[in-house]
Amino acid sequence: MSGQSNPKTGLPPHRRMRHDRHFVDELAQRMGEGIGRMVRITTITSNQDQPRSNLGNLDDLQSSIHTHGVLEPLLVRRIEGGRYELVSGERRFHAAMAVGLTEVPCIELTVNDQEALEIALIENLQRKDLTAFEEADGYFTLIEKYDYTHKQVGDAVGRSRVTVTESLSLLQIPKPIRDLCRHADISAKGVLLEVAKAGDHGAMEQLVQEIVEERLDRAAVRRRRAHLTEDTTDSDVSEGSHRPPPRPFMIRFRNPERSYSMSLSFRTETEPDPRQVIEALKEIIQELESGLESDSS
Repeated sequence: MSGQSNPKTGLPPHRRMRHDRHFVDELAQRMGEGIGRMVRITTITSNQDQPRSNLGNLDDLQSSIHTHGVLEPLLVRRIEGGRYELVSGERRFHAAMAVGLTEVPCIELTVNDQEALEIALIENLQRKDLTAFEEADGYFTLIEKYDYTHKQVGDAVGRSRVTVTESLSLLQIPKPIRDLCRHADISAKGVLLEVAKAGDHGAMEQLVQEIVEERLDRAAVRRRRAHLTEDTTDSDVSEGSHRPPPRPFMIRFRNPERSYSMSLSFRTETEPDPRQVIEALKEIIQELESGLESDSS
């Protein structure tokens, strides 16, 4: 039957392999040009470190691949025994296996373990169907494992540094509250940011409950969150009024050769160690940079 694709091959006969480079452009400059080829699907091994465990519903993708073949090559790297390990394209890989393809179009890259995971993370972060929490976890992995700055993360995935910083703030939401948000179908990033700002576990849980019960929009959520924060602060003052507040630990930075001095106050029960001081300074710098970007936008 002319004009129809062979359901057992990765590309229809009338199509050429397409290499949509997007973020791979920069990678290719330091890793060498990728080699495009058709690869038997049985020689490809899924990457166990693939950062995204939930592949979602593959029905539509399977239908498309069955009709048109795999139009976007998978990214792979060669491993021992003449086999290949998947670097990115997990959904296409599993959908192709499900419809019975014998071979798929691939771009072979020469990358090490770190670079392979880095590529997989960045590709996933460029997807439009990630949840806000998946996005935040991906940013955090790039920062923790590969020492990315917030700006470098933003450049890698096409987001502003402010957006990256906001997303990372969602990690302040404990897992039980994240689960509540998922069950309540609260997925809008703006609303989740308000939940993250609510403060303690109890305030977050109460805010989520009110969002569901009263069907609050973001403006109403912001107002309610502000009230909750004020109530928590007033309650803390009232409960502690019978005893003097703990004296804060002060860390001072002074040098007669400098034109400035600085001090940090820590409201903690124990004296902060150097790591805590460094983290506090990093947060201050990030907030100052965020203010500069907001003013310029």
